[in-house]
Amino acid sequence: MSRIAAAFVASKAENRAAFIAYLTAGFPDVSSFLAAARELLEVADVLEVGLPYSDPLGDGPTIQRSSQHALESGVTPAKTLKLVAQLRSETDKPLLVMTYYNPVYTFPGGEGAFVRELKSAGADGVILPDLPPEEAEGLIPVARQVDLDTVFLVAPTSTEARLRLVTSACRGFVYAVSVTGVTGAREAVGSEVPELVRRVKAVSELPVAVGFGVSNASTARPVAQAADGVVVGSALVRLVEGGSSPRDLAHEIADACKR
Repeated sequence: MSRIAAAFVASKAENRAAFIAYLTAGFPDVSSFLAAARELLEVADVLEVGLPYSDPLGDGPTIQRSSQHALESGVTPAKTLKLVAQLRSETDKPLLVMTYYNPVYTFPGGEGAFVRELKSAGADGVILPDLPPEEAEGLIPVARQVDLDTVFLVAPTSTEARLRLVTSACRGFVYAVSVTGVTGAREAVGSEVPELVRRVKAVSELPVAVGFGVSNASTARPVAQAADGVVVGSALVRLVEGGSSPRDLAHEIADACKR
């Protein structure tokens, strides 16, 4: 059982949703990123590390800014892997890397090399928001060989056939987006969330984590009641951007994950 799968088993046994926290690698600088990551790892069940990319189509303004800043500061895919390796040396909790496909495709040695180096760095999985599973026939077999979980996204607009295809390519969990839009803190999450989770569970036994729009306890609580995991990103990145600690919000979210 992978660390990611074990984290969901543990949270379920404690009658709560797993808390997945997101930070952009190297933002606002390496030392601040590592400090924030360590604080989140004290509370969160899983840490998702965003690999900075110049055209993050699925992300809203907050993560776009963080990604651009990190790139301008010299954070590369190779440096992101080094940051993952640093965190792995300090924690046994699951580490995920979220990346768009272009950095994988252009990685020296190609996608196979990226997957193997990601695993060697200590990552437990990879989230690929813009790679359709039917176009991942080269990446998925390598990930399976090295026991790296692959996570793809489903949305409220996904058909049953699409849900079956996407979930069959996932390992660890299925990432369900709460809205048909980009990431970003919102006042409320989509009312479609419980139905989407139900539809995913009808075709897959994997845990379902919901992200996009979860920003505080009031938005996390209803998601935690419906899903197996709650993903929080922009709200945490915004705190780090302003020089604040993410610890208090992390505790607030973790509390809201209890059922």
